Amino acid sequence: MQPTEQQLEMIKRQLGRTPRGIVSVAWATETGVPVVLQMRSLVGGKPFPTLFWLCSKDLDRELARIESTGWIKQMEQELQDDAELRETYRQQQQAYVDLRWQLMDPEDRASIEEQGFTDLFNQLAIGGIAQWDRVRCLHMQYAHHLVADNLIGQRLDREFGLNELQIHI
Repeated sequence: MQPTEQQLEMIKRQLGRTPRGIVSVAWATETGVPVVLQMRSLVGGKPFPTLFWLCSKDLDRELARIESTGWIKQMEQELQDDAELRETYRQQQQAYVDLRWQLMDPEDRASIEEQGFTDLFNQLAIGGIAQWDRVRCLHMQYAHHLVADNLIGQRLDREFGLNELQIHI
């Protein structure tokens, strides 16, 4: 859904700047606080690294804390050790790439093709990652989790209770 004027003001406070490239609020709390934004594929004529952008300061802080614990390396090791988990993760990366193309603004698609970025947009998945057996940026993983199937986000909810975190403006 398109952000309301009130949500745009909330987003501005959350980000500390005027947002650019927002397509819609992809996920909000029950009270309407924006948490995940769907972004354009090109912002200012340049590729934007993600389809879904987390704008919650509360989640941002908690995910940064989790990243500082080395949890990403632990998760990557699990992906290396478990072929089934790795394949599920790979399929989720592909589904993300497919969804980005599906939701892409036709003007962005034409510009991406014209600028020669098509292969890039087919190769880079959640958070702009090219190695689909690696984990990059828990913030983008969690944003994706709130709107689609994402095992990293599911694990974060299970292990850290992020789904129970109080979200403020």
